[in-house]
Amino acid sequence: MSAMSSDEEMQEFSDDNDNFEDEFDEEDPDFGVSQDAENKKKVAYDISYKVYEPTDIQRQQDDMIDEVNMILNLRKEDVAILLRHFRWNKERLIEDYMDRPNKVLEAAGLGTNVTGPPRLETIPGFMCDICCEDDADLETFAMKCGHRYCVACYRHYLNQKIREEGEAARIQCPADRCGRILDSKSLDILVTPELSGRYKELLNRTYVEDKDALKWCPAPDCVNAVECGVKKKDLDKVVPTVACACGHRFCFGCILTDHQPAPCSLVKLWLKKCADDSETANWISANTKECPRCNSTIEKNGGCNHMTCRKCKHEFCWMCMGLWSGTRHELWTYAFAFYLARNNLTAIFEDNQKDLEMAVEALSEMFEKPVTDLADRKLKVDILDKTSYCNKRRIILLETTAENLASGGWDFIVDLNPKGASAAAANTRG
Repeated sequence: MSAMSSDEEMQEFSDDNDNFEDEFDEEDPDFGVSQDAENKKKVAYDISYKVYEPTDIQRQQDDMIDEVNMILNLRKEDVAILLRHFRWNKERLIEDYMDRPNKVLEAAGLGTNVTGPPRLETIPGFMCDICCEDDADLETFAMKCGHRYCVACYRHYLNQKIREEGEAARIQCPADRCGRILDSKSLDILVTPELSGRYKELLNRTYVEDKDALKWCPAPDCVNAVECGVKKKDLDKVVPTVACACGHRFCFGCILTDHQPAPCSLVKLWLKKCADDSETANWISANTKECPRCNSTIEKNGGCNHMTCRKCKHEFCWMCMGLWSGTRHELWTYAFAFYLARNNLTAIFEDNQKDLEMAVEALSEMFEKPVTDLADRKLKVDILDKTSYCNKRRIILLETTAENLASGGWDFIVDLNPKGASAAAANTRG
């Protein structure tokens, strides 16, 4: 297993916002070169996180197994089973094992009744209890619990568990009521290298899922994991947006794509409101509305929420019935503003939002000009200036929103606490 040698294998980003600089639950080995976000100035909506490749994840497990093994002096395979049982909380494992070792071993599926190291054997007169084969040269296998079966039945059992059920960390002995857990060394004796590789992939997945500070990148075919120290209780004060090495940006809190500046709880309410508006049982109410200008009945049978009345050409939003030019439901800034209470801070936010929208629309109009016009030197300069302005306004909007979110400056018309949030509250401004 080779050591990391480039910044591409792991990325680390840091944040100067002391309110949410939560330490990771456990110290992690240094697997790569730390990056300082290209020495750029940190902004309020940046958070600390690391990106790990599968080799990094495996190395974390191996290092922790070695560390605990030096203290408990057990087989590495057994230490791995113990750590998985304790969800990789090495401190609690060591403490509990020192107090009551036999009870810990039994609970983890290791047991205290052992018969020797696992190996393939040919035993005269043996008959497999599963397939009833009793050939003289029948190869058999038994874990330390002593329950023995023919190799063919064992391999079929393991293939079903790993390939069909996706199990790896808690594969038990095939014997009825035996809770002995299969270790990696026993599995390697029985299965093909291909199945063993799948087994290790599943173990890596279990490791990430067991740790609250680690999550898989949701991008299709991406095998990286991201570590972030933001706690679940802080998700109403920070939007933990992370960027995987594959380029996918997503929210660490809810795994949805980047939805800054709206907190996860508001996003959940907003998505439910959108779903309710489009899937209501009352078809007429959900699919027909009157034009706000001429009162003509308009039917919506699909498509986006940008509606144009055929009679008077009035453009409006299907969801809020407001002018389409003044709304952008596809932007999370709108969903954020939708749940804000009316006050001076909200008015400032909406002014900044409108200014950014107008700048982006102006930039889009520049790009829609004929190709011959785009070759004009002055237009190129104008496009660069407008692009720079849009980026600055975007940063200002996100930064001020994040600062007020962290300090509790925003007043919402719904409860951001996921337990107290009511879906019905989403309709208070509908």
